[in-house]
Amino acid sequence: MHGRVKVKSTAQQEEEKKKEREKKLKVFVSARDAVLKKRSAGENDDEALQLTQQLLSSNPDFATLWNYRREVLMHLETSREKDDVQKLYESELHFIEACLKVNPKSYGSWHHRTWVTARLPRPDWKRELGLCDRCLSLDERNFHCWDYRRMVVKASGVSVEQELQFTDQLIGSNFSNYSSWHYRSTLLPQLHPQPVSDSAPNASSSPTSSPQTPHSHRVCEEQLLKEYELVHNAFFTDPNDQSSWFYYRWLLGRAEREEMISCVYINREGETVAVAFSKPVHALPGGLMLVLDGQPQQVEWRSVHPRFRHSPVWLCDLPPGSISDINNEHNLTIHWTEKHIHRDCALYTGSFESWCRDSATDQELFRSELSVEKTSVLQAELQSCNQLLELEPQNKWCLLTIILLMRALDPLGHEKETLAHFQTLKEVDPMRSSYYSDLCSKFLIENTILKMEYAEVRVFSLSNKNLSTLCHLDQLLLVTHLNLSSNQLVRLPPQFSMLRCLEVLEADDNAIEDLEGVYNLPKLEEISLKNNQIGKLSGLKVLASCPKLTTLDLRGNSVSQIANAQSELSQLLPSVTSLSL
Repeated sequence: MHGRVKVKSTAQQEEEKKKEREKKLKVFVSARDAVLKKRSAGENDDEALQLTQQLLSSNPDFATLWNYRREVLMHLETSREKDDVQKLYESELHFIEACLKVNPKSYGSWHHRTWVTARLPRPDWKRELGLCDRCLSLDERNFHCWDYRRMVVKASGVSVEQELQFTDQLIGSNFSNYSSWHYRSTLLPQLHPQPVSDSAPNASSSPTSSPQTPHSHRVCEEQLLKEYELVHNAFFTDPNDQSSWFYYRWLLGRAEREEMISCVYINREGETVAVAFSKPVHALPGGLMLVLDGQPQQVEWRSVHPRFRHSPVWLCDLPPGSISDINNEHNLTIHWTEKHIHRDCALYTGSFESWCRDSATDQELFRSELSVEKTSVLQAELQSCNQLLELEPQNKWCLLTIILLMRALDPLGHEKETLAHFQTLKEVDPMRSSYYSDLCSKFLIENTILKMEYAEVRVFSLSNKNLSTLCHLDQLLLVTHLNLSSNQLVRLPPQFSMLRCLEVLEADDNAIEDLEGVYNLPKLEEISLKNNQIGKLSGLKVLASCPKLTTLDLRGNSVSQIANAQSELSQLLPSVTSLSL
């Protein structure tokens, strides 16, 4: 008779595994305590290396043990000859490799390897590059390994050409290798930079501001065309892979608009000056200097909102009585010392305010003018993407890239198509619907600004545009009447405080919950907020910072249902004489 084979139950197997884990934990804790005791006693010997090796082999993420190991190695190094030090650290490299097999993304292991190679008398950089190749072949997105590789490349003097060929190999074997595309974007500007004498970077567009752009200088046009071909192969092969699309957007990116003083506004009545810049800046002490009638003035600059350290708009108060008399003319100059830029502004007799704006055309507010060559390239890219869209009509990456190309070429001419593409994007990618709504809002605001003759228009309407967010408010520095009614706004952002000339605000039929952003607007007199979502009196408290506010319409808000709301608001906002609830 054959004996029966006894099969252990699941409960028995789990119990045995539990006992085995407890046994291993007990051994680990005992060894750990012994190591920490030795370190406290300052015992930097070979036994310490053995004990830490035992522990790190099973858990390479124990940072304290790596620190102790470095202390021991530095101590042993002082008593050994150069050849022995070489052998000591070579042995350490072998041990680290064993740890990386346990956890290829162990921060402690990679950091320790960087430290060891820095102390090796004769480092073998070829071997280190080989290690990186092996690790990246197993996991192409091991960012610890990529960091280590960049260190090895820099220390060993590997050429940019060789590293570019390395990215060729990785991308050739897998188009979805995001890290390789990114690494390539850091190498190309070094190997194929745009000639300095070429003015193209400033005569080009910015279809997208990619967060991964690593250098301010661009790639030469000849190489760009080759890169377009490479990336076309990638996204036509796999249109749904995001890696090549991100790289493509980086290739299409162009130089940002030059930093400049875009507008200076002077209010004689309040004796204040507002300076708007082309991008947020930090007006450090001494960064901005104001000269009035040839005399430097001691003024203190402040951002438009206490929350901002960097802001596109900065304010200052002039000395009392310096410009208030409208019977006198004055010349005022703002010097931006950091960029060696200045802007002159004249105050004529009889005028209560004055302003001067950047002479850039409206089209240059959000994109620089395209040269014929750049236009033809972007047109060709738009044609290629449209061809792909015919094959993949619901590809979100293709749709978004087409929108960005259209923005670069002719934002107003392509507005209708852009809105249609945004609607399709929301349908095919509903999880990112809010992102697309915000991006669409941004573009609609830009288009509205581009359409207006800025020097003449002081009344600005953004009503009925389905806006979910507000941006570019620094461009509305001189606007006196703003209509935001019938949108999808939930809040008015702190940037709202840049509207230094605003007198009337209409924001009916939105979903606004509070007015946090309506802060310290010196000319604001009327606000209409009918049919919003304001439910707390505290959400209106900030309006007390607007000294001229007299009219407030809150009909259709739940705040009007609060008991004694009228009397409480009268105490909260004493300057408001016309309150509708």
